[in-house]
Amino acid sequence: MAGKTSRNTAPFAPFEWMIAWRYLRARRAEGGVSVMTWISLIGITLAVFALIATLAVRSGFRAEFVDTILGANAHVTVYTLGEVNAAGVIDRSISNYTEMAAEVAKVPGVTRVAPLVRGQVMANKRQANAGVEVFGIAAANLKTIPRIAHSDQAQGDINRFEEGIAIGIGVANTLGVTVGDTIKLISPNGAVTPMGRSPRVNGYEVVYIFAAGRYDIDRTRAYLPLAEAQSFFNREGLADELEVMVEEPEAVDAMAPALLQAAGPSSQVWTWRDASGSFLNALDIEDRVMFVILSVLVLIAAMNIVSGLIMLVKNKGRDIGILRTMGLTEGSVLRVFFICGAFTGIIGTALGVILGCLFAIYVDQVFGFVNYLSGGTAWDASIRGIYFLPAKLQLNDVLSAVALSLGLSFIVTIFPARRAARMNPVEALRYE
Repeated sequence: MAGKTSRNTAPFAPFEWMIAWRYLRARRAEGGVSVMTWISLIGITLAVFALIATLAVRSGFRAEFVDTILGANAHVTVYTLGEVNAAGVIDRSISNYTEMAAEVAKVPGVTRVAPLVRGQVMANKRQANAGVEVFGIAAANLKTIPRIAHSDQAQGDINRFEEGIAIGIGVANTLGVTVGDTIKLISPNGAVTPMGRSPRVNGYEVVYIFAAGRYDIDRTRAYLPLAEAQSFFNREGLADELEVMVEEPEAVDAMAPALLQAAGPSSQVWTWRDASGSFLNALDIEDRVMFVILSVLVLIAAMNIVSGLIMLVKNKGRDIGILRTMGLTEGSVLRVFFICGAFTGIIGTALGVILGCLFAIYVDQVFGFVNYLSGGTAWDASIRGIYFLPAKLQLNDVLSAVALSLGLSFIVTIFPARRAARMNPVEALRYE
């Protein structure tokens, strides 16, 4: 009767869960869970934690990097191929920049077009010098650049931009200046004299200091009013390029043909993807490689379940024989030991998810502590570009880690569970 009843029982019946639970909570002296099971539990927890933490940091770094690009740089730059002038130099100046900007602004999806004058100069204050790239831009357009106009660490008043110069916080630190100080801009391309070109030196009051969140921008960028930049660089009535902002930066490649047509013949466009595409592709490759590496770590941790479960099967050989003679089917025995192994994977995965999510949520505090222990050298902004370790917790990343961990845990559990199910009850009881 017992055998008949067990054969008619639905899979994962309550008694199967009861037996598995008794095996799991039994002391090792009673043939219960071995040390290997605890090792596999800790291993899965740490592997899942590492996977979620890495995915969160990866997502956060990419999001922060892209945000600093889009928040402080042109989404699309429009320039001309230029013509060779009398001096034999290709002149890419745009003389009709007002009309060209108006046409480009008509393209659907474009939010703002700003003519720019650009030049590299040396900034000086007493004995301090810094190489900077000056952007000549209209005040109204400067106020629309998110990372510049809405900087959390901004100093001064951007509304006074027409009265002086705006510089990055890195430039200010290098020169040792603050709002209200005067700095000199020195350009080698000054006025032409009988003795050759003389450097042009102009002094400007620092009226605004911004922090864009990117080391290379804060360390090298300065803004001048467009008219002043045209005068300083001998570009009166000219612009070097058009800075274009669009509604959907991720879809900027699809807008390129329309922008080219609006800009007219001999024009070219350079999108933010063109400028940073190689770095973003490198990040994508690194993401895939890291996921594979961490997946191997999860697999190694899950394989420990096999060792623990084999030891449990060996210790419970007599019990398996008794249960089989009482009428338990091979399927019931398989499910009992499958539950034992899968339970380890489930608990380890749950603990790993909790730790990984906590790390992503409190990454600033964790990073601050690590940075304190390392003496402030844990993160070099000059190498990584941004000032802090970002983390962005995404549901898809968490679900991927959970699916990977549980899937591997369940798969590796099947093999020792089948071994237990196929154990001959006579052989199991012969030497007991």
